[in-house]
Amino acid sequence: MRFAAIADIHGNYLALESVLADIRALGITDIVNLGDMLSGPLDARRTIEILMTLDAVHVRGNHDRYLLDRPPEKMGSWDRPAHAQLNAAQLDWLRVQPMTRVFRDRVFLCHATPGSDEVYWLDTVHADGAVALSQPDRIEQFAEDITQSLILCAHTHLARAVRLRDGRLIVNPGSVGSPGFRDKHPFPHVVEAGTPHARYAILEFVSGVWQVTFRHIAYDHEAMAALARRNGQPELANALATGWIA
Repeated sequence: MRFAAIADIHGNYLALESVLADIRALGITDIVNLGDMLSGPLDARRTIEILMTLDAVHVRGNHDRYLLDRPPEKMGSWDRPAHAQLNAAQLDWLRVQPMTRVFRDRVFLCHATPGSDEVYWLDTVHADGAVALSQPDRIEQFAEDITQSLILCAHTHLARAVRLRDGRLIVNPGSVGSPGFRDKHPFPHVVEAGTPHARYAILEFVSGVWQVTFRHIAYDHEAMAALARRNGQPELANALATGWIA
């Protein structure tokens, strides 16, 4: 069993196209998408056109939900421009994607944690704004009711793999389209990947053991940075250009 996991595209269709080309070049045909597909000041329409024709398994993220559960005037600065680009059929496609699902009986998929699309699973934000790997007890608490040996999550945009004490593996593939962001919950903090690459992961079940390979793919990130800048998001533009917020 071998497949690719993508997540946190955030309307970056050029990064998505480059990742999909890399996946195909490696001969991988199965793809799972862990959500936050469209929101951002980039190109939600072109991104969803790619995703709707892609033979993949999808789950919704928190920003996908924001596009559906509130009027545009109540949306945030990443969601409102994305929503304006989408038609009714595209929103209907997004609406039918579940928040969690099981892939081929062996892999649990969610965006953030099984019970919330907004809680960081593998990372903790401290009061001083530091973002660090969570303690084992906290990580395992969210996995208590999951029976699958491989668990995939996203949301933090940080590529990580954590082996639980019972042998299960939790993997965050990193972000395809957004290598940095700023948030204020639960405390003000920034997340920065450090390079502008598009990120995803390859998962393979070999001799009863899950193996993970993280891929960092170069693409025309300067074009996406320029688009973010034109659309009034200088911090995202910096992240797209460099991997750092500032």
